[in-house]
Amino acid sequence: MLANDPTTSFVASTDLERAHAFYGETLGLEVVANDGFALICRSANRLIRIVAVEELTPQPFTVLGWEVQDIRQRVIDLDARGIEFLRFQSDQDDLGIWTAPSGHRIAWFNDPDGNVLSLSAAPEA
Repeated sequence: MLANDPTTSFVASTDLERAHAFYGETLGLEVVANDGFALICRSANRLIRIVAVEELTPQPFTVLGWEVQDIRQRVIDLDARGIEFLRFQSDQDDLGIWTAPSGHRIAWFNDPDGNVLSLSAAPEA
């Protein structure tokens, strides 16, 4: 029923101005609106609503992620913008990229509220 309808992702933030700087400037997403209740960004023709909350307990798992073509280059580019990649698996490479048994490659980082975000790439052919 909903298979052909676009999705919207939701992430919580305790500070929309700080979220604006991170998502809009650091990550380079298009900021569509900020109505005080949510900062709305666009990424690859999908919306991300960063919702204002008074308190936030970040989840210990990925809440938002991007599928990228060249994960190594994206990690290098984001590292240059001050993003620190997380270490969860002992076998992550020098950039913090983990290769799953399926061959997918994943790198994790936090937004300013501590939400876990990720980059992932399909197995190399």
